[in-house]
Amino acid sequence: MPHLKVIATGSSSFDLANKTAEPLTGRKMVFHLLPFALGEIAKDLNNYELDQKLENILLYGLYPEVYTSSVNQKRNILGDICESYLFKDVLQLTSVKYTAKIRDLLRLLAFQVGQQVSVHELSQKLLINRDTVNRYIDLLEKAFVIFRLPAYSRNLRKEVAKMDKIYFYDTGIRNYLIDNLKPLRERIDSGNLWENFIVAERRKQLFYLQKNVQCYFWRTYTGAEIDYVEEGDGALNGFEIKMSKAKAVCPKLWQSEYNGEFQLINRDNYLNLLMEGMRQ
Repeated sequence: MPHLKVIATGSSSFDLANKTAEPLTGRKMVFHLLPFALGEIAKDLNNYELDQKLENILLYGLYPEVYTSSVNQKRNILGDICESYLFKDVLQLTSVKYTAKIRDLLRLLAFQVGQQVSVHELSQKLLINRDTVNRYIDLLEKAFVIFRLPAYSRNLRKEVAKMDKIYFYDTGIRNYLIDNLKPLRERIDSGNLWENFIVAERRKQLFYLQKNVQCYFWRTYTGAEIDYVEEGDGALNGFEIKMSKAKAVCPKLWQSEYNGEFQLINRDNYLNLLMEGMRQ
């Protein structure tokens, strides 16, 4: 049937990849359907209206059905996404041996958002070997649940470059996994949640705009750090991500060694960054 077209979505795409005997090079198109980007829902909203939705988005995320549902329904829908897609379909189709371990891994990663992640430490806490931890993280990346942010380095001896940061594509999934959907005023992790939100939204934005930009964080052994770094088109841009901070000081080493740009992203100006190119 030469004219037959097959659309494989969600976990079925894993099943197809695992069972197809020959490559589909030249006969397939791959579409990455991420949760809504902030710029997508902003097309019919002004910045004030969009900002009024911010806390709800931080808490419940931007999966389409979650975003369009009432607050009373959002928790149940998040739970259904986790249980039906993540823990049932994806994990069964990929033959994960220790389902409980990958649940525990996701919780550990959710609590470590914004921090460097030690695979060795994770393996010790989960009582599984490092290779298995890395395989599970790779699977979760392929399922578009999480993504890694590597350290930026020019091989200076002062730089910390061995461990990645790991973020969630959707903050609602992250919050559901740690059973914390409390308002921001009642949370102790609002800074980590804000950083995850900004980095994930910027990632989706760059993806949809098809910009060839490499993304990192930067840190030194002496404590100097930049939360998020972009390198592309011959430019190097560093961003400090703080929800309410009014001022930020650029690390001296960043200026002297890299001559990179530096910018604070907070509640006052985040839309300037995340709406760039998205309302056209």
